[in-house]
Amino acid sequence: MSPLNIVLVVLIALVVIYILRGIKIVSQSETLIVERLGKYNRTLNAGINVILPIIEKAKETIARRQDGRLIATSRIDMREQVYDFDKQSVITKDNVMTEINALLYFQIVDPMKAVYEIQNLPVAIEKLTQTTLRNVVGEMELDETLTSRDTINSKLRNVLDDATNKWGVKVNRVELQDITPPESIRRTMELQMQAERNRRAEILKAEGEKQAQILNSEGEKQAEINAAEADKQANILKAEGEARAKILQAEAEATAIRNITEAVSSGGADPVNYLLAVKYVEALKEIASGQQNKTVYLPYEATNMLGSIGGIKDLFQSK
Repeated sequence: MSPLNIVLVVLIALVVIYILRGIKIVSQSETLIVERLGKYNRTLNAGINVILPIIEKAKETIARRQDGRLIATSRIDMREQVYDFDKQSVITKDNVMTEINALLYFQIVDPMKAVYEIQNLPVAIEKLTQTTLRNVVGEMELDETLTSRDTINSKLRNVLDDATNKWGVKVNRVELQDITPPESIRRTMELQMQAERNRRAEILKAEGEKQAQILNSEGEKQAEINAAEADKQANILKAEGEARAKILQAEAEATAIRNITEAVSSGGADPVNYLLAVKYVEALKEIASGQQNKTVYLPYEATNMLGSIGGIKDLFQSK
């Protein structure tokens, strides 16, 4: 092969290599930052892109792999990412050493800022999360920390989102996985929980007994009310019966008197004298029927009545 042909082959090979190096295929949800002569030029989107080798190159940045290792790469992942941080010791407001690990969900929304505004984005986010977690938990007591995970998550997300905004990062969620107090504190908490359960059981038992007593007293009260109401109705019915009997008796006596008055008046006698004489006779019979009566005293007016009725004198003489 002649030297000219060799030169042509070399030139063709260099052109092919140059063209191949200038073709960049960007996957979906990824992007590349292109620098021209060391200065930011443009951001490549998904698909086939062409750059000028030697003059232009993709800017490398630091990324975290799934196994946690840091690598240098020119491809920026635009998907939501999750960082699982190791447990770290945090001191609460009441000076209790607690171990906490957290999950951070974030997404790069501005690749240019993520590359140029921070040198090592994964490490920066990790350290910022750790320091923010210490600050948030340090303002809360242990009991509040254990029962206020949502509050801690919300505070962490707000602080981290504001701090990482200039890095082109959007913090979507922060989740606390485990909060592990010291063993002595855990034993004390278990004793407190047991005491609290016993207290609640005693309270429920006392409330049940109280409710039972209330129901019993209400039942007895209702029974007494019902009994009093029954006695009242019985007395009312009895009084109404007695009143009705007296009315009927009075009506019967009135009828009898009316009949006697008519009979006596037809014979020419005075009905009043006759009726008074009958009442006196009945009274005398009751007086005379007594076993302890030895002496009988008659009213002064009885002599006139006895003189007006024939046969009554003989009756008294026989007595």
